[in-house]
Amino acid sequence: MTTPEFADNRDNFCYRHPDRQSFVLCQRCLRTICGECQTPAPVGVVCPECMKAERKNRTPAQKRAERRWGGRSSGGAMAMTRGGKPIVTYALLAVTSFIGLVQLIPGLDGPISQALAFYAPYLYPSLSLLPFEPWRLLTAMFVHGGFIHLALNMLALWMLGQNLEPLLGRARFLSLYLISGLGGSVAVAVIAPDTATVGASGAIFGLMAALLIIGRHLGANVTGLLLILGVNLVYGFLFAQNIAWQAHLGGLVVGALIAFILTRTKRREQRIWQIVLLAAVVVALLVVVAFVPPLILLS
Repeated sequence: MTTPEFADNRDNFCYRHPDRQSFVLCQRCLRTICGECQTPAPVGVVCPECMKAERKNRTPAQKRAERRWGGRSSGGAMAMTRGGKPIVTYALLAVTSFIGLVQLIPGLDGPISQALAFYAPYLYPSLSLLPFEPWRLLTAMFVHGGFIHLALNMLALWMLGQNLEPLLGRARFLSLYLISGLGGSVAVAVIAPDTATVGASGAIFGLMAALLIIGRHLGANVTGLLLILGVNLVYGFLFAQNIAWQAHLGGLVVGALIAFILTRTKRREQRIWQIVLLAAVVVALLVVVAFVPPLILLS
């Protein structure tokens, strides 16, 4: 099966078991490892030494999450991220910041906002002269009403994502972000269907609510986060004239609901239930936005 040249090259043998030939490299150190030494990772496999180093470098919060969420390197929440790096957070930051900076170019802000902003009548072409554009429920998260609006939301995303994504894993974190943003748009459609909105605030409030609930689940002190969340809600309700507090409220409620689902379905054998329940939340939001706002618009 192998040539003499292959057999003579010691790099083609497991570094921990020199008598075992292998064609597989550790994705961290690039040393050859046999099947016994391989630990599955999101991309490829890692060797025992790299896995040990990765575990040693985890923060106390990540270690508590691994214990409480039943995570192991081969299947737990921590295994869903590569080295604990918040890759999805960075991707969301990059895409949203790029769109926001393009909006700052003279003459482009208006067309981009008009194309991506959420406005409930776009969901009901039979009640308006507008086309049917349901994707606005999500695209509104990627456009903002100015540099300060963009900067504040991206700062919050960066701070929250660094804590939440390593705890939840990439797929769960992205689901939390997008479904919370969807919840914010649905809340605007239900409470203020004639209001146009932009911004990732609904998704950000969903992240804050999730971090609050998951932090309590892990036994962390969440007093500071609770205070920040309360101040933002009060400010949006009472003092900010151009802030869609409805999106904040919708994202908050949906984010809390998703976090509750995740904390109750954290074991590996409950993964199917977790997916089913998250899908049910999405379906429920779509049903609400399909039937409730038209009644309001017609009244």
